[in-house]
Amino acid sequence: MDLLSGLSIKQLFDVIMIPVQIIIIFLTFYYFVLSIFGLYRKREVKIVTPEKSFAVVVAAHNEEAVIGPLVENLKMLEYPKELFDIFVVADNCTDKTALIARDAGAIVHRRFNTEKRGKGYALEWMFYRLFKMERQYDAIVIFDADNLVKENFLFEMNSKLCQGHKIVQCYLDSKNPMDTWVTNTFSIAFWVTNRLLQLARYNTGRLSNVLGGTGMCISTDVLKEFGWGATSLTEDLEFSMKALSHGIKTTWAHDAVVYDEKPLTFMQSWYQRKRWAQGQVDVAGRYFFPLIIKGIRERKIMYFDAAIHLFQPALVMIATFFMMTNLISGLQSNYSNIFTLVMPWTGWQILSSIQYIYPVAALALDRIPWKAYIGLILYPLFIYSWIPIVFLGFVHRKDKQWSHTKHTRSINIEDVVKQKKVSTS
Repeated sequence: MDLLSGLSIKQLFDVIMIPVQIIIIFLTFYYFVLSIFGLYRKREVKIVTPEKSFAVVVAAHNEEAVIGPLVENLKMLEYPKELFDIFVVADNCTDKTALIARDAGAIVHRRFNTEKRGKGYALEWMFYRLFKMERQYDAIVIFDADNLVKENFLFEMNSKLCQGHKIVQCYLDSKNPMDTWVTNTFSIAFWVTNRLLQLARYNTGRLSNVLGGTGMCISTDVLKEFGWGATSLTEDLEFSMKALSHGIKTTWAHDAVVYDEKPLTFMQSWYQRKRWAQGQVDVAGRYFFPLIIKGIRERKIMYFDAAIHLFQPALVMIATFFMMTNLISGLQSNYSNIFTLVMPWTGWQILSSIQYIYPVAALALDRIPWKAYIGLILYPLFIYSWIPIVFLGFVHRKDKQWSHTKHTRSINIEDVVKQKKVSTS
């Protein structure tokens, strides 16, 4: 009490506000520098001889509207048919998912477990079955039931595996970018992530990428040695961090493309993103400090980068706190402003402007159809809507109840390719 009484209000406020500003400044510059690495494509040498065998696994819960086109699409992949099989896990299905998938040519396994619900549990159950089969595969590729896949996908994964990579994430494109303003802005968020985060990490040569939930390729020997064990609300992020904690990086395949169905309404996107936020906070609670410690011990930046990725929900909350504090008149003079010590406000304004230009650059570099650029008008609204979602995700971080996102856009791969050609012509 004597110490506190001897401090001025400004000094007391600085105890909080100086660390807050340092965190915001450091991570702002960190992501700005990282994104620069996504502004180019480094030359890749690809192995075109098909060598690896794949178990293509689709986890599906009541997906009768979309499972048929996906299985038909997978059967048409340009890769030797004897080197891959298509498996569909009909997980707690009460519709015709299993029947449609089987008629389309998939090997269907039906799972019923009302207690262990969710994609993570379904995959773990399927992996156990695969490991007991007479035929063993070099790797397992995972898709969601609403996906469509570019024809060269397995060739790209084969190339990465032959180069020695063990875990690979593909480019996540959009199946329905122009359905609504929500699908448009959601798609832009994925395109920006693909280019300025995922490709950027890959281009550095030192960082690990992050699995994105679908279009994932995992070497079978990794799964057998370490197990799946990813049953949180964000099983992809959980397994990425689990593998990295064992020193196994995830790499990036920019030319392997999956077209994912984006939510049609804002509330659908809200619930899906809230689930992601809950899962990320949960995973951060378990892996943030171990990755920091591992990074210090091994002196490798990839562990610090992964920890920073897990820190994103906390960054959103810290930045929101700082922003709200500055909206209260009179408080600005009660703490030391570190921002102006780093560079003048003009510099910060320029940096902020660049942040708005970056999405345009990401879309242009990956040749996204010009029609999709209209979503940039409402893109800031979509981004700022993450603020309440992250806070809710933190509050409900212990809620592990899985919620299903309903998929309805039943289109085939030819329609997607045709739409892209028309939009870019």
